[in-house]
Amino acid sequence: MSLNRREFLHVMSMAAAAGMLPGTASAMSGGANTVAASKATADIYNLPLKGKVRLLHITDTHAQLNPIYFREPNVNLGIGPAYGKLPHIVGTKLLKEIGVKENSPLAHAFTYLNFQDAAEQYGKVGGFAHIKTLLDKLREQAGGRDNTLTMDGGDLWHGSGTALFTRGMDMVEASNILGVDIMTGHWEFTYKQAEVLKNLNAFKGEFLAQNIRIKEDALFGDEYLDMVDEHQGMGMYDEDEARAFKPYTIKIVNGERIAVVGQAFPRTANANPQSNFPDWSFGLREDALQETVDKIRAEEKVAAIVMISHNGMDVDLKMASRVNGIDAIFGGHTHDGVAKTIPIKTPEGGVCHVTNAGSNGKFVGVMDLDIQNGKLRDVHYNLLPVFSNVLAADAEMDSFIKHLYTKKYDKNIVESRDPSRAYNKDRLGKTYGEIMSEELAVAEDTLYRRGNFMGTWDQIIVNSLREEHDTQIAMSAGVRWGTSVLAGEMITMERVMDETSMTYGETYKSEVTGAQMKDILEGICENLFQKDPYLQSGGDMVRLGGMDYTCEPNASLGNRISEMRLDDGTPLEASKTYSVAGWAQVEAVGDGRLMWDVAADYLRNHKSDMKLKKVNHPKLKGVKNNPGIEAYPGKMV
Repeated sequence: MSLNRREFLHVMSMAAAAGMLPGTASAMSGGANTVAASKATADIYNLPLKGKVRLLHITDTHAQLNPIYFREPNVNLGIGPAYGKLPHIVGTKLLKEIGVKENSPLAHAFTYLNFQDAAEQYGKVGGFAHIKTLLDKLREQAGGRDNTLTMDGGDLWHGSGTALFTRGMDMVEASNILGVDIMTGHWEFTYKQAEVLKNLNAFKGEFLAQNIRIKEDALFGDEYLDMVDEHQGMGMYDEDEARAFKPYTIKIVNGERIAVVGQAFPRTANANPQSNFPDWSFGLREDALQETVDKIRAEEKVAAIVMISHNGMDVDLKMASRVNGIDAIFGGHTHDGVAKTIPIKTPEGGVCHVTNAGSNGKFVGVMDLDIQNGKLRDVHYNLLPVFSNVLAADAEMDSFIKHLYTKKYDKNIVESRDPSRAYNKDRLGKTYGEIMSEELAVAEDTLYRRGNFMGTWDQIIVNSLREEHDTQIAMSAGVRWGTSVLAGEMITMERVMDETSMTYGETYKSEVTGAQMKDILEGICENLFQKDPYLQSGGDMVRLGGMDYTCEPNASLGNRISEMRLDDGTPLEASKTYSVAGWAQVEAVGDGRLMWDVAADYLRNHKSDMKLKKVNHPKLKGVKNNPGIEAYPGKMV
């Protein structure tokens, strides 16, 4: 799809007003004929190299090969030291903080404001064919690929139906076409260890993770060593130090030695099934990071050291203040689209520039390093939205994606951890395209997920769980990934898979007491609103259907949750038992159907009346003036 003339002129005029189009004033003043319009399109992404080395960054694309809609959060609370600081500023306050005008393309890219109308006006974002075109432009403007490095911050192989069907291999192939030089990981490890190693052997770049170790038991047994041998040594970088993967690499870029350190998600073992990676341990490993950086500074004669990280931005900000010698951190995990670097003073008085490049292929981060006489003098950073209506599709990537959707679903596909239902018989023989394009229902509300407490997509999921398992309450994990659907747009199976596809998507039914429910909510709240970022595990608040509650984020553990009530207003009693449905158990394998099939049937069954009657937004206390919340649809006191 491309912009029509009226839409194109509006995009260009708004972009010019927002300072997005350097040098386009003359092009627009002449009536925007065809030549001028073509020039203006290119000028949106006109970034001549400022310095000597260009670093390109994508992260948390979550396997979104095609252009999508993605709504930024209107709730991203900063608590304690994070109060009022990026990335915990949303909406109009965020625009003021980053110097972007309202009702502009950049305002749409960085905020939730007027999302439905702005999305209809500016179109979809991302798509690997469009990202490839942008990366190639940015490389060319830097003087060629030899002057650039392209880094991916992880969550590349997970988040779509095709990624699940191929166990991430489709994204490995796509990243090779994209030209990714370096990556680290998180959801990559929710495939099995052998699958991870197979995928990494097919990856043409380097995988870095200084903070992953091989467990001692694995080193003294034969099974792990045999697996490593089967995968050409991948998974055994340094046996003496029990390192599974390379901690850092040195790249020569435009004649300069640049060091890149990898930091995988440190809480993987807490947040994801350990059964998939029984031989690997994760963690922050701050001391080991400092030792690695010190070694690089002492021995490698580098002009700059940067880190590709999946810590999450708050963790990166704290780490930058505690570790010396890192010049910039390219962060991921928390999906924060932050338009500028956050300069953090290091213990010895240096500066580390912390960044985060959003999610779902919506942004490309560009940092130019001004290096003189072998030393870093300055950095220049831009976070560029990928407007797929403005950037042409790269032919090679477009062909790859189209071919992928012609592949047929077969018995080798693994959707469930339960071997008896690993593949779905109803999908056998169909192409991925036929499966993904199935039309389920028309959305009557704008559907989104991102935000600390609740989203409309999440409401559909918990409603479907309650109906499937006939329960009073339903719970859905507060994961950040998942694309958006506009009101009036057809919901396809692909969009359902965007919200639900994972390697442990089985549903279940259980019973909990009111006291247990409070403990569950308090524990998750502590993880989210713990003031020390090192003690957070990532993610947002669990999504609930069938019940309401009050949350006070600034309170202490055990005192944040109150006023728990069923939808009919009945208070939850501590000693009474309630039926609860859920999905994505980390350690257990639920007996229920897979979440995507449950949600798809719910949409099919309710397609004649898709208007959400209620969204279980919790009541919030004590955050009314927090700049991390705006236009909250629930109650605030």
